[in-house]
Amino acid sequence: MLALALTPETERVADAALFEAMRPSAWLVNVARGGHVDHDALLRALETGSIGGAALDVTDPEPLPDDHGLWRSDRVLITPHVGNTPEMGVPLLAKKRVEANVRRFVLGDPLHGIVDAVAGY
Repeated sequence: MLALALTPETERVADAALFEAMRPSAWLVNVARGGHVDHDALLRALETGSIGGAALDVTDPEPLPDDHGLWRSDRVLITPHVGNTPEMGVPLLAKKRVEANVRRFVLGDPLHGIVDAVAGY
């Protein structure tokens, strides 16, 4: 299961070598970013039976083109990449949170929800 940040070090970590090391009954589950997976290698692994299947919440590119072979595989489940319900996501972007971070900024306190551009997440 892939649930990690996409950085230069983690790009295409799910490649032909990984699929060859997996059991034929194993499934790849990706809930992180599409760039973690070499989708051509994944398709070959599925076609040869090297792995049992894949559940993809993300693809690269996103959306996956209509003619991509992964759509035709009966051992692939592709779901829409929706990480938050409105009940979860809206409070993270709501006025209250923005006001709290502005207040923290003015006071010199650490902000909530910082993204480290160098680390990639």
